[in-house]
Amino acid sequence: MSGHSKWATIKHKKGALDAKRGKIFTRIIKEIMIAARNGGDPDANPRLRTAIVAAKAVSMPSDNIKRAIMRGTGELEGGQIDEITYEGYGPGGAAVLVTVATDNKNRTVSEIRHVFSKNGGNMGEQGSVSWMFDRKSTIVVDGDKATEDQLMTVALDAGAEDLRDDGGNWVVISPPEAHEAVLEAVQKAGIPVEQSEIGMVPKNLLRLEGKNASAMLRLNEALEEHDDVQNVYSNFDVDEKEMEALAQ
Repeated sequence: MSGHSKWATIKHKKGALDAKRGKIFTRIIKEIMIAARNGGDPDANPRLRTAIVAAKAVSMPSDNIKRAIMRGTGELEGGQIDEITYEGYGPGGAAVLVTVATDNKNRTVSEIRHVFSKNGGNMGEQGSVSWMFDRKSTIVVDGDKATEDQLMTVALDAGAEDLRDDGGNWVVISPPEAHEAVLEAVQKAGIPVEQSEIGMVPKNLLRLEGKNASAMLRLNEALEEHDDVQNVYSNFDVDEKEMEALAQ
């Protein structure tokens, strides 16, 4: 997994994500709206179904979910949002994918380009780094909550393709279409899930150290803080002890 995954886990353990609950709600609401464009029935719309699962995982009120679906289907106003992926490079040459949901493409691309340049990176052309990633389901489990054998048996039987050690956590990798089945199997086995999503997983990792590592983490943080950003994916990897020190 990417250094981004480890960094997110460290922040989560320190409680930093609690202060971003509003940001998390906004991100998920936008995802529900975008997904609902392909139909407001979760049973017939896998992406919407996954978004609703994510919403319930953070205790989003059902009325919020319902309104987001109605905006997406056009039953309520306010659903005019464009989904765009920007590509670029961070400090040390790390590949970066940024997915956004915006009602003003010109403003957003200008602001994202500024975030890249201000933090030692640069925007690239479409396709410049996306080939370095695969779309996968990822399910993160605390390493203390399940053994490797226990989790592997449950996950592989449900359709997962890999289990990786990510510095104190297990990360279950599956094809996107197996996401729901694997997540349900893990939960039914009584194994608590820290995070789950369908996103972009790097094919290979780029180890960063020293100034490049700290600069890349600053870029990652700055991108995630942008109101229109849904997700940030990168192929950087940083030694866990160094990352812990940077998180202080």
